[in-house]
Amino acid sequence: MTVTASDVPAALHFRFFALDVLRTRRLGHSFLRVTFGGESLADFRSGGFDQSLSLFLPPPGREHTVLPSTDADTWFAAWRGMPDEERPVMRSYTVREQRRTDGGVDEVDIDFVLHGDASPASHWAGRAVTGRRILAIGPAVAENKSVRFQPPAGADAVWMYADETALPAAAAILERLPAGTRVRAWFEVPHEDDRLTLSTPAGADIAWIVREDDGRERTEQVLSVLRAAGPLAAEAPYVWLAGEAGTVRATRRHFVQERSVDRRSVRFTGYWRLGASEEQLLAEAYAGQAPSEDSASEL
Repeated sequence: MTVTASDVPAALHFRFFALDVLRTRRLGHSFLRVTFGGESLADFRSGGFDQSLSLFLPPPGREHTVLPSTDADTWFAAWRGMPDEERPVMRSYTVREQRRTDGGVDEVDIDFVLHGDASPASHWAGRAVTGRRILAIGPAVAENKSVRFQPPAGADAVWMYADETALPAAAAILERLPAGTRVRAWFEVPHEDDRLTLSTPAGADIAWIVREDDGRERTEQVLSVLRAAGPLAAEAPYVWLAGEAGTVRATRRHFVQERSVDRRSVRFTGYWRLGASEEQLLAEAYAGQAPSEDSASEL
């Protein structure tokens, strides 16, 4: 009998991995790529596209991440019970790329947005050096619930919106789309030199929305560009939206209400929320208070 990933219980889709910093590379004004390695990555199974994982970053003054437990049944309570000054920061990121080198080394790239030291993740990434070790909860099977990009078989086009926090996921999606796929994409970035060179076998028409010195409120700027795009030719488009929660909701309304896209064909995810700290969002999520991101939920 052949066992597939879908036969594996959901609880076993993810496990802890130790990630060692191998190198870093600046991609633009706001983006830094951190390449990780480690023996445990031999069992890492990224599903590609917008595969997400949870990183545990050491608190200030610590070089490596230390957790009192990595057991599936006890880690969360043990992590929550740590003193504030010792508790690693947990953040969700997407896998930009996973590969095995010619030398047999498994590597994973994760792109960070740098926006000052107020953000623990930005603070850590800006100081990441070779040899630092963090921990992550990542995929142990390729078909897992943390890959949200799931276009139906009948989709005849892909329409995308992403801000800078979702751009690594969008870039990974573009690289994996089949040749001939029709794509319209709108990518919002803070600065002109954050317009990255993106490769894709698909036929992609990409528009960049640069916030720098625009003067308009960010959601207003994005909607203005979307509306200026005019008619979009497709009978059954699949829409993928990710970024700041308020802007994502507004763009979803645009596609559903103004472009008559079937709401069931729209996948939307708020990666962050303006005016809310990441700790607040995390607390809401674990308390069951986070708004639904199901593509069929009501506006």
